[in-house]
Formats: sequence, structure tokens, C-alpha cells
Amino acid sequence: MLEFISNVRIMRNLLFNAFHGASGDMVTGSLLAVGADQELVRKAMQSVVSEPTIRFVTRNGIRAVKVETHALPGKRTFDEVTAIVRGADAPSEAIAMALKVFSRIADAEETVHGKLEHFHEVGADDAIADVIGACTAFVSLGPDTVSVSELALGGGTVRTAHGMLPVPAPATLAILSRSAIPVRFGKPSEGELCTPTGAALLAEFYSMSKREMGTGTITGIGYGAGTRESDDAPNVLMATLLEAGDESGADIVDILETTVDDVTGEVIGNATQVLMDLGARDVSAVPSVMKKGRAGYLIRVICRVEDSEALAKAMALELGTLGVRCIPSVHRFIADRTVETISIDIAGTKQEIPVKCGWTDGQCYTLKAEFDTVREISHSLGIPAREIAAIAEEHARKKFMPADAGEDHGTGKGTHRQP
Repeated sequence: MLEFISNVRIMRNLLFNAFHGASGDMVTGSLLAVGADQELVRKAMQSVVSEPTIRFVTRNGIRAVKVETHALPGKRTFDEVTAIVRGADAPSEAIAMALKVFSRIADAEETVHGKLEHFHEVGADDAIADVIGACTAFVSLGPDTVSVSELALGGGTVRTAHGMLPVPAPATLAILSRSAIPVRFGKPSEGELCTPTGAALLAEFYSMSKREMGTGTITGIGYGAGTRESDDAPNVLMATLLEAGDESGADIVDILETTVDDVTGEVIGNATQVLMDLGARDVSAVPSVMKKGRAGYLIRVICRVEDSEALAKAMALELGTLGVRCIPSVHRFIADRTVETISIDIAGTKQEIPVKCGWTDGQCYTLKAEFDTVREISHSLGIPAREIAAIAEEHARKKFMPADAGEDHGTGKGTHRQP
């Protein structure tokens, strides 16, 4: 029985539950509550505005961290904001992330207002402090993946620099339109629940959908408090940390399938190439008998989770199919593999041929010469490709699967190696 190598490391997955929206101070507070370095955050925020107040408050019975920047109102240009952020006493990764957050806000405001003279919907120094504080907290926490649950936007109207506007504010909508975060519009009585700063921070942190996170053990829960009190629900943003083992010998893929009976082999061949070029891990066409006895093919694509939507659309376009089934998040066990270069003499010439080797428990159990190189040599020397591949694989077998190291043909018990 084949036992795949399993080098397990702990993955830290962060989930924001934004059931009552998000703002800059709520994001920072939730990260502090779930375990971020408070002194590092305090120092970073103080370096751009003033020393913040970080304390516990209660929102509808929920104990949450409230962060106050003590910043004065005002307006700043994009260049002024970036200069202040670059000078922050914060980790370089946090500064780089904060600059990306403000770029998101600036792009959104230019979409709404045209040429950006100064920020409209985001206050000056308070937003700078919130963003640099949140990014510093995020970097100190160091999650591997981030998901955001359905983000509540609120409803009704909000007073802006341009008068009363419907909720969510135009900049908030523009920011979220460029992210994959799911959103929920609310009732007029809720008011503004998600600010542009909160939206930009979550959009920058977000890396995967909740479906992709899989399972894990909860290791931390924290709540960041907003300013307003609410009768309907606690005005908090919840952050949850999960830890899960990440096995290097395991892979998570989606499987896409469709059946076709009205396309030619040439069309299927072209579709296969298109799908591989778009990032599919593997594409196969399996002959099948369909309804009414028609001959057809089952087209199956194995792909990364993040590529499945684009590949499903490509399958529809290339094959003309009306439906593509998706079998999500399938665990695929894979062996470690290396590509070894074998130097051999063929017909009086020295050739170097890459050979792909599969390893398990430090042993090489399978190997195969790379066909592209084999084909080139075959064409140049006029020797059948199968003969060249056999020569290269025999040399590789002697090197990596020697009989004196316990080779038993077909068992995979060959030489020990740490690939």
C-alpha cells in the first residue's frame, strides 16, 4: 500500500464575521481582541497621529475592544496620506499593506468623483491611524488565509461631503465591487454599517471564500466595537482564528464535468489545450454511451479551487455545453516529485534528459522521461522516441532505484532519498 509523505504544518485561518458591518476601528479592535500585538499597534498608530485609547466596552452584552484614534478632522491629499504612512513606526509589511488599502480607497473615490484632489468620504488622520493600526495588527497576527462572511452594508441614508446619499456610500460600493466579498443590503432603519475604510481593509485582507477554508480548531475569538449603540444587534465585528493541519502531501482541487455528444475530436483536442493553458491541472475525455444510445464523451477537468469558475466558463464556450457540474473541494493525495537530469550517450552524442521522479517515504517508486525533450532528440537523431525514453528511464532506474537498495520491480522499494 502506498503511503504518501505527510509533512504537517499548522495553518492559521482568520474569519471575519461582519454581521453588523465593519469600520476601521472595528477591524483593528477585532484583531487586537483575537490576539494581535497591542503594543506594536499602539506604537504604530501613535507614530502617525497620537497615542490611541484601547479599552474594553460592552455592546448589547458583548464585550469588545474599542479603539479611539483621537485624531482631529480635516482633509488630506493622496500624496500627503502616503507620505505619512511611509513614515509610520510599523513593520514594512504593514506599511506596504496600508499603502494598498489607501490605493483602493483612492481608486474608488476617483471612480465616483473624478480626479482626486483630496479624499472625500474618508476622514484624514483618523483613517490613517485606523488603517496603519489594522495592518500592523494583521501582520503581527500572521494568518495564512482570510475569509469574510456576508458583509452587512446597512440601509437608509448617510450624510457625506456631498450631502445626503443612500447607504452604502458610493465609495464603499466601488471598493466592494472590486473584491469577491459577499455582501448583504439592509433595512433603512439600520443606517450605515460598513464604511469605506472598513470595506477597503477587509478587501485587502480577503484571500479566500468561506467554502474554501475547510475545517479547523477554533483557537481564538474576538470582537471589535463600533462607536454607535444599536438596539437590533451588537455593533461589533467578530474575528475567529482557526488552526488546521496542512499536509504537503495533500492537495485540494475542484472537479468539473460535462458530457458532450455533438463535437468533433478536433474540438475536444483544442478545448483540452485551452483549458490547460488556463491553469487546469488535468483534462480528460472519457468515451461514454449517452441517452438514446448516442456515443459521446465525459469531459473531466481537475483544477485549483480558485480557477474553477473561469475554467467552467471556458468549458461552456469551447464545447458548447449548457451545464458544467462542479464537485468542490476534493482532497487529492499527491506524492513528492522531483525532476532529475540524466546525462547519457545516444548514437555517439551526449544528451541530457529530464526525468520526473515520484517519491514516498524517501524512496523513488516511479519515474518517467520528459517527453518534450525525448521528442526533440528523436527528431534530431532519427531514433524512435520510445527507444530514447527507455534508455533514459533505464539509466535513471539504475541511479535512483538500484537493486542493492531493495528494489523489487513493481513495488516501488528503491533508493532512499530526501527529495
